[in-house]
Amino acid sequence: MACTQDLTLAAMAPALLILLGTVAVSQADALPDETLLLLPPVNFTIQAAGLAQVLLRWQPPPDGAGANLDLEYHVRMHTPQEDEYETRSTESRQATPLHRGVSASVRTILRRDSHSLLAASRWVSARLEAPPGTPGTAAVNLTCTTNTAVGNDTPSASYWVSLRCAWLVGEAAPQDTQYFLYYRFGSQTEECWKYSRDALQRNIACWFPKTAIRSKRPDPLAVYVNGSSKFMAIQPFDQLFALHAIDQVNPPQNVSTEVAGLEGTRVSIQWEKPVSAFPAHCFHYQVKINNTRRGSAQTEHSTTNGFTSVIDNSSRYCVEVRATVSAACRAASLWSAWSPPSCVGHDKPRPSPEQLLLVLPATVCLVLLICSFVCKICHLWTRVFPPVPTPSRSLGNLEAMSYETASQDAESEVIMYVEELGPEMLEHPVF
Repeated sequence: MACTQDLTLAAMAPALLILLGTVAVSQADALPDETLLLLPPVNFTIQAAGLAQVLLRWQPPPDGAGANLDLEYHVRMHTPQEDEYETRSTESRQATPLHRGVSASVRTILRRDSHSLLAASRWVSARLEAPPGTPGTAAVNLTCTTNTAVGNDTPSASYWVSLRCAWLVGEAAPQDTQYFLYYRFGSQTEECWKYSRDALQRNIACWFPKTAIRSKRPDPLAVYVNGSSKFMAIQPFDQLFALHAIDQVNPPQNVSTEVAGLEGTRVSIQWEKPVSAFPAHCFHYQVKINNTRRGSAQTEHSTTNGFTSVIDNSSRYCVEVRATVSAACRAASLWSAWSPPSCVGHDKPRPSPEQLLLVLPATVCLVLLICSFVCKICHLWTRVFPPVPTPSRSLGNLEAMSYETASQDAESEVIMYVEELGPEMLEHPVF
């Protein structure tokens, strides 16, 4: 029995050794290789490569270090804003404002997998200094908007984008300062030729009626404004714009309204998509229905080119529609202006103050007449104001008897008075 167990253990020993070796190797792979030393890239430089654009360039580690390894590079941007990314190339082109300078760092990395590093070198850094100029002289509050129109100079209708930019003069800029604007979209760069000026004839706005901008592309728009003066160096200013944040969408076209329903209690609203390079399914709409009689409005949403709403057929309604490009086609964008109103229906006329003054007395008289007629029919007057009863005959007889008794009493008193005077007084001339 003991001999059998010894034979079994002896047979299992190689398998156990293999299992333990596998675990040890996997644990070693899970830990960074402290003996693998990566060298950083060399000759790291940052150069301006266009309007609001830099070129970062470096060379691999020297002496063939890591020549047989799958090396990558970790780039970290410090100014003007924090950002980082990884690349296998030894150069990188980035869109970023340059007027405050640019600084960045890079290091060599070796990945075990997509989630963990096997080794990394130390960082090396470089900086591109800000362009020269007197502080406070650069243009400020730069704003830009784009708008799409249909080109009529081609056999098939195409869309082109206009660009408007405006800015304010720097606080420290001399009165003779003159500004100039440029834009870059992709690899295309253009200078402005149509400026608006202030009272001192300084350029403060620019308009490009037609540009190389394409609304459906995700590229940022770079705008650069520099200046000149006889008294001091003017600082340049540049800025990046996301197209979805500055694109002024056109309002919907051909908005129409029509009364529907047997009694005219519904309104059918139709419109066409705005002038845009985006297809119809890319738009989201707001419909504003104004009741002119009540002075109220309701706003509805739609993803199609039509809408139906319940209305009051005694009022007039005016409908306006506006649009925006939905998030399904690009990042959230601005709403367009409201379309011109399209109206339907008629308000029933309201009585004027003069009519009310005429109608009110007539109404009051009519109500009183009806009330009097009703009261007469229903004998309400006799119930509310009962008649006063007339005196009876017994009361008349009693009055007559009282008068007769009073006369007799008066006569008796006169006779008694005469008797008291005597015959002598009666012969007096007065009697």
